[in-house]
Amino acid sequence: MSRITAAVVSDPGMRREGNEDAYAVRGDLGLYVVADGMGGHAAGEVASKLAIEAIEAFVNDTRDADPNRTWPVPYDPALNMAGNRLKAGFGLANRRVATAMADDPELRGMATTAAAILASDGEAVVAHVGDSRVYRLRGGALEQLTDDHSWVGEQVRAGVLSDSDARRHPWRNVVTRAISGGTDPDVEVANLELEDGDGFLICSDGLSGVLTREQLEVIVNETEGLEDTCSALVKAANDAGGPDNITVAMLQVDVE
Repeated sequence: MSRITAAVVSDPGMRREGNEDAYAVRGDLGLYVVADGMGGHAAGEVASKLAIEAIEAFVNDTRDADPNRTWPVPYDPALNMAGNRLKAGFGLANRRVATAMADDPELRGMATTAAAILASDGEAVVAHVGDSRVYRLRGGALEQLTDDHSWVGEQVRAGVLSDSDARRHPWRNVVTRAISGGTDPDVEVANLELEDGDGFLICSDGLSGVLTREQLEVIVNETEGLEDTCSALVKAANDAGGPDNITVAMLQVDVE
């Protein structure tokens, strides 16, 4: 079995009046998720909040892990139970956003990204939609575990743009997948192998869009304590201009 400790810090950044990010850190559920709302002030904040609430509620309701229960989306036999719980939670989040937009025309066009880790019974999965990211710290090396569902992310993977070009590109905020209330999003889900001493970083692009992986690696290795590490990462993003909301969750794995 493994024990996970966590901390989170969320900050509006230097150029935004409000904070459209949302998060859940639920050690009792093994759920850690960050959402980055889009669609302007209020609407983006609503989308991210609704998504977090829907994912958190479904994960809570499925703690019995009964594969015979009625699922709101088709059960995917290619995924384990934890993977299905997250995938279904993301689907329910999408439907919550759709309902909110149908009820209030002023919310139309809102959307949110989301990145999550769910740990259960000694195993874990990561799921994401959009450009919020999950990194793993192992042996001092920080590895990005998620691929951005964004226009610039696709160009980087195709070799057309460099990482530095992507961070400056005028289309850097254009996502290609999101929880937006339309067709259920294509949720990317992967199993995680947990080892004693592993660290995980979940963040919105207010962090990853400003600091390089190498810069993040230096900070997480040089800072003691999860809360202090989150604060140091947020400070570094703000020191670099803080153009967007910044949410950082840090996890530490101890195998018992």
